[in-house]
Amino acid sequence: MKGRVLIVAGSDSGGGAGIQADIKAVTALGAFAMTAITALTAQNTEGVSGVFPIPPAFIREQMGVVIADLGVDAVKSGMLHDAPVIEAVAEEVATRLPGIPFVVDPVMVAKGGHRLLEESAVSALKASLLPLASVLTPNVPEAEALSGQAILDEGDMRRVGAALLALGPKAVLLKGGHLSGERVTDLLVTSDGAEAFSSPRIETRHTHGTGCTLASAIAAGLAQGMALREAVIRARHYVLLAMASAPGYGGGHGPLDHAVTVDPARVAALCRE
Repeated sequence: MKGRVLIVAGSDSGGGAGIQADIKAVTALGAFAMTAITALTAQNTEGVSGVFPIPPAFIREQMGVVIADLGVDAVKSGMLHDAPVIEAVAEEVATRLPGIPFVVDPVMVAKGGHRLLEESAVSALKASLLPLASVLTPNVPEAEALSGQAILDEGDMRRVGAALLALGPKAVLLKGGHLSGERVTDLLVTSDGAEAFSSPRIETRHTHGTGCTLASAIAAGLAQGMALREAVIRARHYVLLAMASAPGYGGGHGPLDHAVTVDPARVAALCRE
């Protein structure tokens, strides 16, 4: 059940988010992870202390050599910190990987509050990247920033999800974890309508990298030939289990247990919903 996933994102030195979380999630779900690193960050569970950007030309080179030799079944993008990087990645995907499933996680702010996307780059994200996306996976603050609309409840999620779909992606998975309540609802919006997926809220500080992990888990499913809905269901279960069995490391927003579903039989069981 392999599947080749090219991850284009930033590195997290703490290992809980970014490229490190992406590789762990893709591997745990039985697919093969490849990377093009867009930035190096110095960070831990308490925050980001520094960012070292990678030049767009070298990001292109990383993508190009991987595509030419190993091949790609799905792409996932994460931290793309400025307009030149966004445009470079968009051009590589459009010209080298047309028709390949593309999961876009619009990483804007780190869990600790450090901004990871320049404000001037939001328009480039909307114009260049979103029209290429098979699925866009924003959380509530990211969806509000992209749409210019507030989200207070599930009704707002449906309205904003439709607005984001109009920007060009084939689907939007709007994540509701930032809203209050005993349950967390994520909304999958496509041209066929909207479907809500709800689960009990896990009260924990160990949430670092949940967005990266979910997007990469979805990309792994798409690379393995799953339909989007099936990939979303498996990915949501995987993240919930990884949160519930978090190792407890760090003094801030702790990492997940990405190895929680390595057993293939258990992974397969996650799809039965």
